[in-house]
Amino acid sequence: MLNTHIEHPEDTILTGDLSVLDALKTEGHLSLKIDGSPAIIWGTHPKTKKFFVGTKSVFNKKLIKVNYTHNDIDNNHKGHVGIILHSCLSNLPRTDNIYQGDFVGFGGDNVFRPNTITYVFPEIIEQTVLIAPHTRYFYDVDMIGGEEVNPLRECVALPLLHRLTDTPEVKFIQSNSTYTIVSVEEKIKFARQMAQMVDFAKGSEAHLLKKRLNNCIKTGRSITSDMFTGKIFNSKLVGLWLLVKDIKEEILSTCENDSDMKAYLLDKECDGEGYVLTNVVGSYKFVYRDQFSRQNFLTHQPE
Repeated sequence: MLNTHIEHPEDTILTGDLSVLDALKTEGHLSLKIDGSPAIIWGTHPKTKKFFVGTKSVFNKKLIKVNYTHNDIDNNHKGHVGIILHSCLSNLPRTDNIYQGDFVGFGGDNVFRPNTITYVFPEIIEQTVLIAPHTRYFYDVDMIGGEEVNPLRECVALPLLHRLTDTPEVKFIQSNSTYTIVSVEEKIKFARQMAQMVDFAKGSEAHLLKKRLNNCIKTGRSITSDMFTGKIFNSKLVGLWLLVKDIKEEILSTCENDSDMKAYLLDKECDGEGYVLTNVVGSYKFVYRDQFSRQNFLTHQPE
């Protein structure tokens, strides 16, 4: 699927998929995650050949919201999102490609808080729009389906490996990110041994377990395997989850980027939202969940 949700490494093992253990010891492309909102998709539509902008609703099966004109935006979107899309349509450079990025803010300042994290640049941003691009979509014109099929859903998403050039109207926030290959082989071997003694969760069971784990993160409770008992919430599976989380955080501690902006969470400088590692196995997000994810939960909890 073109726009699959990127998971935390530890969450992927809950149903018994251990491919992440190969991913954690395989070199790949590392990119800095920017905590922007909403997601913006733009480029040349594969069927109409017209330039468009939109949110993730461009990928819908039925209520597809692709915007070629400002009238389209008025008809499809309201409020702040509509204002953002109007500016994107007016200012984004035309391209034959299709990109996705996160909206960070409007220029005229050097401090931006699009979501949970505050970003501070060394100088005032003069451009009208700030976007953090991270994905490029590819499509084969021979594979585009019939009139009832949304061709954007048939695109393949890959990490953006090249830098987009800033324009007088748009600043693209990108950085070079690196990490050090650390010796996690012994921990990965141990994880595989543990997995042989684990009763993995089914689809719905995994959803419930993930919900309970997220609730612990949200409430600031330290997760230990003995907190989880029973058929679904079994301690051995959670013990494996904790081990994979520990391996991820060991790798995450080596991640660096060359961005000139500073990031703050609750007025404390941080390394941003985290990183995304993509290699031949898949794509995974590397985030300190006890810090960023907990604050993200609290920021967006329903009133």
